[in-house]
Amino acid sequence: MEYGQFCPIAKASEVIGEKWTVLIIREILMGGRRFSELQRGLGTISPTLLTKRLADLEKNGLIYRKTVSGQRNHEYFPTEACKELQPVLMSIGNWGMRWAHENLRTHEYDVELLIIYLQRSIQPAKLPPSQTIIQFTFSDMVEKARWWLVCDAGEVEVCDKNPGKDIDVYFNTTVKTMTDIWMQKRSYRDARRAEEIAVTGNNYLVDHVWSWMTHSPFEALPPAENIL
Repeated sequence: MEYGQFCPIAKASEVIGEKWTVLIIREILMGGRRFSELQRGLGTISPTLLTKRLADLEKNGLIYRKTVSGQRNHEYFPTEACKELQPVLMSIGNWGMRWAHENLRTHEYDVELLIIYLQRSIQPAKLPPSQTIIQFTFSDMVEKARWWLVCDAGEVEVCDKNPGKDIDVYFNTTVKTMTDIWMQKRSYRDARRAEEIAVTGNNYLVDHVWSWMTHSPFEALPPAENIL
């Protein structure tokens, strides 16, 4: 897409203005490296379009790829130009929290995206040195209702199959409730009081949830309707 203007906003839009491009950059800046990881974080994007967008980003100097040792797969990494977009994306996200987030529709509460965000929010250094397993059960889901985060040796892995080991913390709630809590649209305490979330298991981990699992990086801004 070309705008034929010297304006730097127009030139930047030529690079990052295509559909999905900003979200692909989001995933790479948040640590997504492999094609399958990026696709899971993006949801409905087709493999063909993701391949094209990655090629465009590489051509424009925003990412580079490396072959995984001993494999035919690639991993994607941000260049300095891409890293400079992080505060820009944070500003867009904060704007969205204030001006657009109230327009969320039911189908946009995506359980796979939520689990990825929860995975990235885990602080392994704040967990016991031994393996910790966290189970999420979403009562509003028929399929993909149960997920596990396995935290071991500083790494956090998402599992959609029971790892077959003792569970340290159980979350029982809905996708919407967990998303709203993580996004700081409502408080964990309020949801527990309303019996919309139950967290059980290891007493210390349950009592200190937000020390080892952080909230959304976007600011808990009041919606626009509260300031107009």
